[in-house]
Amino acid sequence: MRFTSQTSSDGVTEQLFTLGETPGVLWTPEGALGTRPVILMGHGGGQHKKAPGVLARARRFAAEGGFAVVAIDVPNHGERPKDEAFNQLVTEMRAGAAAGEDPAPLIDAMHDLLAGQTVAEWQAVLTAVQRLDHVGAGPVGYWGVSMGCGLGVPFVAAEPRVGAAVLGLLGSPVLAGTAARITVPVQFLVQWDDERVPRADSLALFDALASPGKTLHANPGKHGEIPAFETDSSLRFFTRHLGQDAPVPA
Repeated sequence: MRFTSQTSSDGVTEQLFTLGETPGVLWTPEGALGTRPVILMGHGGGQHKKAPGVLARARRFAAEGGFAVVAIDVPNHGERPKDEAFNQLVTEMRAGAAAGEDPAPLIDAMHDLLAGQTVAEWQAVLTAVQRLDHVGAGPVGYWGVSMGCGLGVPFVAAEPRVGAAVLGLLGSPVLAGTAARITVPVQFLVQWDDERVPRADSLALFDALASPGKTLHANPGKHGEIPAFETDSSLRFFTRHLGQDAPVPA
């Protein structure tokens, strides 16, 4: 892991890094020392590691919860180059949207294209981050909705270090079998008037999760209109389930 810059403001230190071909960012409480829980934060489709929602959420988790928070640019996003297969899918999705077609099959194809590489990269980044003195090998959580859920479900199912996850804004029969392997506590977000994801599909994916500690958070509004108070709820959720005992920032 190679750090390329470091800045601090409002009690939070931000470090940009690269790990192989993976660009990422780590947020920690300013002056952080010792082991603390880490939250891996997945971004949505067409976004990147410092998209406004990711940035605001990460800084709150670090400043108020004492967490270390990590985000990466998943393949074909942010600083990453885009390959032919990805560009073709994007073109087909735009054409389908203009024609009023159901986007679900192409969204599933997109997630399938990215998932294998993304899972491996998240696992490598988690290992590298947990070797840092100011992060350590503490409890791990994952936060990701929309595409962050589409890539997060296979990651959480495959990675035993993850102890709790916030997922949602997605419904996919293709992911049902993978979701059935998730047994950690899950908080699942649904926008009741989601124009991109049919409500029934979201509820079916929630139902497929095998976790006995899953909860459904359904709010009125469209796909991108998650209420601000859900960030408060996510912070409480991770604090509760990851046994947050991070030291007070220096």
